[in-house]
This record gives sequence, structure tokens and C-alpha cells, in this order.
Amino acid sequence: MTEENSKHELGRRKFLRTTGAVGLAATVGIGATSGSAAAVEVEEPAQWTEEMVAEIERTEENTAPYLDEDPTQIAEEAGYWVWDTWPLRKRDGSIAVIDGWQIIFSLVADKSHPEIDVPGDRHNYARVGYFYSRTGKSEGPNGWQFGGEVFDEDAFLGNQTWAGSAMYDQDEEQIYHFYTAAEALPEARQRLALAKGATVETGPQDVTVTESESHHILAEADGEMYEQLEDSSGIITAFRDPWYFKHPETGEDWMIFEGNTPTENDNPNSPLNYNGNIGAAKATSEDLTEWELKPPIFEAVGVSQQTERPHFVFHEDKWYLFFITHEFTYAPQLWSDGGRFEKKGEPPGPEALHGFAADGLYDSEMEPLNGSSLVVANPEKAPFQTYSWLAMPHGKDSIVESFVNFQDVDTLGLPGDELKEAFGGTLAPSLKVDIDGTDTSITTELKDGQFPASVGARSRGNGNN
Repeated sequence: MTEENSKHELGRRKFLRTTGAVGLAATVGIGATSGSAAAVEVEEPAQWTEEMVAEIERTEENTAPYLDEDPTQIAEEAGYWVWDTWPLRKRDGSIAVIDGWQIIFSLVADKSHPEIDVPGDRHNYARVGYFYSRTGKSEGPNGWQFGGEVFDEDAFLGNQTWAGSAMYDQDEEQIYHFYTAAEALPEARQRLALAKGATVETGPQDVTVTESESHHILAEADGEMYEQLEDSSGIITAFRDPWYFKHPETGEDWMIFEGNTPTENDNPNSPLNYNGNIGAAKATSEDLTEWELKPPIFEAVGVSQQTERPHFVFHEDKWYLFFITHEFTYAPQLWSDGGRFEKKGEPPGPEALHGFAADGLYDSEMEPLNGSSLVVANPEKAPFQTYSWLAMPHGKDSIVESFVNFQDVDTLGLPGDELKEAFGGTLAPSLKVDIDGTDTSITTELKDGQFPASVGARSRGNGNN
């Protein structure tokens, strides 16, 4: 066993000791949000391993088409860039249709902001904006229309708002906005937050999402199961991207999110600092303002520092876990000419959407889709053309949306003005992805920003006319 592997094992053992107090291979009790007698059994987290990464390869089935046209700009008139995007969903996970309207939420930033010199600067000024459409796609007179920012400037928690999810309760006729309350870069301390009380007002020509009535911090990194900012010595510590879902078996309210596993290491270049995980939390109050942290469901220690925007698709009794990664977040020893502490040569995988198939929320034997976990990758000649893929259920298929990142750019080491010119900042063409057991394949390129309503969905008259 190498010195680094030995340290890795020590880090893992510390993790198992801390989670053991919570109850690995034990039972998580049913909270106040569910009347079910079922229970969720906690297992050790599934692992993304070096062996799986070694199988990553672009194929016709997992490579997105090259963007040979400029996609429709959906916030150009307002002067905003658009990136991470998620739909308004009902408690059961299906896409909400309210009086014939669909609504999506995106991270947006005002391109004219004086502090934004390069596209990367936008993260310090990220806000949640909303769009509405009768067709659920970008183009045409009934395509996505920008409705504005969701939160008043003095209302949201944190310096900027990063990605999350949105749930519409039809009985209460209110939106639950789950979001990341992030402080300014470079430290960017992150907490999981909720805004409650917003309603949807619909009319014949437009939709208004009203201001939320209250904001709440739901969870912070605890330093035992989830690394805290003070203990990180690598890439930006992650505790973000809350994805709400109703447990399909117990009826409980849960969320998963991106985190990092504590690994007792202070070398910023060590593989142990590439310690991404996917965390879980369960609601303990009916109003969803109180949550209990649970052990991670997934780890990527020694493989990748980030497991961004994790989310589930439930299909034929399987739990399909999806997340996204950048090239630069892979551990150095995995690069083609890399060493223990230095990235050299080519990364082991592209900017991509990854997926695993599980039998439940906790399944230590999750299987990587397609053998390697690679589900959607950018084409080799345009490695940064899109990012932030989100898979949504649609019958036996999944619809995957993303945003246009940098078209026709093969390196991000360009001058700031060139990067700014190359940045797309709008929704990319969506993809239809077939799911067959543990195999997936891209079958169809759809319209720009296409969010088809869930199969069988009907317009619900729950908006206020």
C-alpha cells in the first residue's frame, strides 16, 4: 500500500467512525413528514473508483452533437447570462404545468456589471431568475420569456445565490425554493437554504412569480461527515446544490447535495483533496424548515473534487443518480502524465454528465452506467461547449438539458475579452437519452432549452388569474 493510499484509508476510517455514530447499516427513523411505516436503511456510501474512471471513453452513444449554430438567447434583451437551470416540479418530481405555463429557474448575472471582466466573475453576482413558456422551449413567440430575478436584493441569504431546485405544492399553492446561500469567492462558504411563500400568478400573456415571504438556513457542513471550509486545502469546498425529492417508498421529504469528505490532509495537491461526495438530509418538520444531516450516499475520494448538481431519476424501480464534473476536478494521479501531486497531460475524462444505478437511496453497490458512469460528454473538438447537464424523467427516456458554455474553444487559457465573447450564456439544445437497465444512449437532439412536460401531465389550474 502506498503512503497516499494509506492516508486515504485512514481518512476513510475516520469517516466511517463518525458516521458509525449515526448508524451505518442501521435504520433511519421515519420523520414527521411521512405516515409510512417503511424505513430507510443507511449503508456505506457507494464509491466512484479509479477503475471506473479508467473505462471512460467517448462513444457515439454518449457524445453530444457538435453545436454548429448559435442557440436562442433567452435573456439577451434583459442583458443577462444564463447557466445552471432547473424546472419547477411538483412534490412527486413531475414538471409542473400551471394554467398551461411551464416555469424554469436559472442562475443569471447582469452582463453589464462593472465587476464582471471575464465569465468566471459572474459567480460572485449570481442570482436566481425565472422564465415561463407555453411550449417549454427557447425558440418562438411562446418560448422562454424572462420574468426577472426571484428574490429581492436584500432578501436572500449569502452574498450570491447558487444552484438548487424548486418544488410547487399544489395544495398550498406555494413554491419552495431550495438554493445555495454562498459567500463571496475565493472562499465561497456555502450553506443549504430555503425560501418559502412565493406564489404563481398567471395571465393570458405572462406569469409572475411573487416574492418569497421567508428564508431559512437548512444545513451547514458539520466537519465530520462533510468537510468545512476551514479544513479544506484544495479546490473550493463544496456544500451546495440542494435537490429536493419525495422518497418514492416512504413518502418522506429528502434532499441530496454536493459535499466533500473530510480526509485529514493539508497538501493542496494531494489526491486526498479530490474528495467529492454526495450528501443527504431528511426533513424533520412539516414546513420543511428543519432538516437532519445524514451520511453521504456516494464518495469520489481520490477521484474527483466535485460531484456537482446531484439528482435522481426514478425509473422501473431503479434510482438513477446523476451528477456533473469538470475536467480540472479529477485527481492528479489520474491524468495521462500525472503524478501523485501534479496534473500533467490529458485529463482522464471530459466535462460530462455521469450516472449510477441503485436499488435505493443508500446502495453501496451502485453500478456505473455504461461501465464507466459516462452518460453525456461534449464532443472532442468542442470540449467546453456545454455544461451543467440535468436529467429529467420522460416516460422510458430521460430529457437532459444544459447551458451553452464556451463554443468553438479548446482551451480556457484565452484572454478575458475572448472568453467573454465565446461564452454562450443561454440554454443549449436538450437531448433525449434512452435508459435501458445500466446502459444509456443519446438518441435525439431536441430544441434549444426544451423541457417537455412529464408524460401524462395536464395543466393544473392552481395559478392565480
